[in-house]
Amino acid sequence: MTPEELKSLIRTVPDFPEPGIQFRDITTLIGHGVGLKASIAHLAKRVDASGAQAIAGMEARGFIFGAAVAVELGLGFIPVRKPGKLPIETIGIDYALEYGTDRLEIDPSAIYADQYVVIVDDLIATGGTALAAAQLLRQAGARVSHAHFVIDLPELGGAEKLRAADIMVDALMDFEGA
Repeated sequence: MTPEELKSLIRTVPDFPEPGIQFRDITTLIGHGVGLKASIAHLAKRVDASGAQAIAGMEARGFIFGAAVAVELGLGFIPVRKPGKLPIETIGIDYALEYGTDRLEIDPSAIYADQYVVIVDDLIATGGTALAAAQLLRQAGARVSHAHFVIDLPELGGAEKLRAADIMVDALMDFEGA
């Protein structure tokens, strides 16, 4: 399936989580076996071209796409977790959300010095989570210069935030409108 055909598998839910928002629901793509396989293949081809040594994905849907791409390429996967999920000493970063803050954590021993880590996630919107993940991975010693997504919502500016942090951004598809 082409990226344009995959785009047709994304369900749009109007007025969620609040009026005026067009929520892009990726669960319809994840539930479509051929579509999921094709999206992983497209992502893997693009990630492989970047020379990745490991893949990082953010909880929760980044685990689905990131781990699958890592398996496809024979690379390790670094889970970027919500707080309190890892049973060992972690490093973390707090970051701003639209309404408050959140935190991400990783096991710093999962990364070796100067390892080239590529971020893979389902969607880039405002970019806060992806930028925090990149900063955290860099703090642990990784080189992070690429991030790949299934969906980009360009009007929300997340891809531009990552580019401003010297991270190349690629998405299989984009949707106009918030």
